[in-house]
Amino acid sequence: MPQSQISPTSRHALAEHIVTLKAERGLTFEDLASDTNLSLVFVTAALLGQHALPEDAAIAIGKRLQLSDEQIALLQTIPIRGSLQDVVPTDPTIYRFYEIVQVYGTTLKALVHELFGDGIISAINFRLDIKKVEDPEGGSRAVITLDGKFLTTKPY
Repeated sequence: MPQSQISPTSRHALAEHIVTLKAERGLTFEDLASDTNLSLVFVTAALLGQHALPEDAAIAIGKRLQLSDEQIALLQTIPIRGSLQDVVPTDPTIYRFYEIVQVYGTTLKALVHELFGDGIISAINFRLDIKKVEDPEGGSRAVITLDGKFLTTKPY
């Protein structure tokens, strides 16, 4: 039976432990996701405390990192989601996403409603992908795809 958390504390502590173990063993999130049949992004988010892992994925990662049975069970709990505080983020990478939403949020909202009507883009029925591509002007570019199901607002 699925279990949920009432506080993010234990999952945050486990996430910090996993990041430490990953670094000590020279592993990547891709290495950890490789035995799960789940996407790299989903597994990474789960290991950082934002999703529950299915039992088989939690066990596979638990074995690779030598986690305890309690830690493997904790990876399967439904977390308190949201990894940021209620203040403007200070980490430069996270801040840029915040900045993108600040600059383009109303534009995205207007265009979504113009194309789809009244509703929201689901963060539950959702896929996220990130790719590194070469920039024709030199260097690299990040291509980030947000793919969420549109859910129409229904009057009641």
